[in-house]
Amino acid sequence: MGQAPHREIEPEPGPALRVEMCRLAAAGCDWLEVSELEVRRDGPSYTAETLAALRDESPDDELTLILGADQAAHLASWHEPERVLELARVAVAAREGMEREAVLRRLHDLGGRIDFFEMPRIDISSTLVRERVSESHPVRYLVPGPVADLVAEHGLYAAEVGAR
Repeated sequence: MGQAPHREIEPEPGPALRVEMCRLAAAGCDWLEVSELEVRRDGPSYTAETLAALRDESPDDELTLILGADQAAHLASWHEPERVLELARVAVAAREGMEREAVLRRLHDLGGRIDFFEMPRIDISSTLVRERVSESHPVRYLVPGPVADLVAEHGLYAAEVGAR
């Protein structure tokens, strides 16, 4: 359920724990809302389908999909990329090694509403967090404290059981 078709994460924590990590990360931020839309869906979870479902739920809302430049550069290879750009504005954040012009060249044929925005670069990725956990390195301050606690409590992403 709610599995990204382009990514294998082993060991997979399962939808309930993924949602709980999101709830813990968003706690105290009234302007954030955690949706279970993707984890309730059977089969692979495609962004175009998620955006269409969000549009159906709130037709008057403008949707913005925030991507790092590394992911935005590959948008053309996604499932129904034109539909993604039809349903949402894409806001692109800088990533090391991925220049704005390179991203725009890759997305040229798609057209669509693509905006770059400036923000302080924070080089933390889910891959980095999972790698650190699997190597028994701390992730506190890379993720909110309650999320780090949940990861440790359930042994998520550990290379082997008891790898702490």
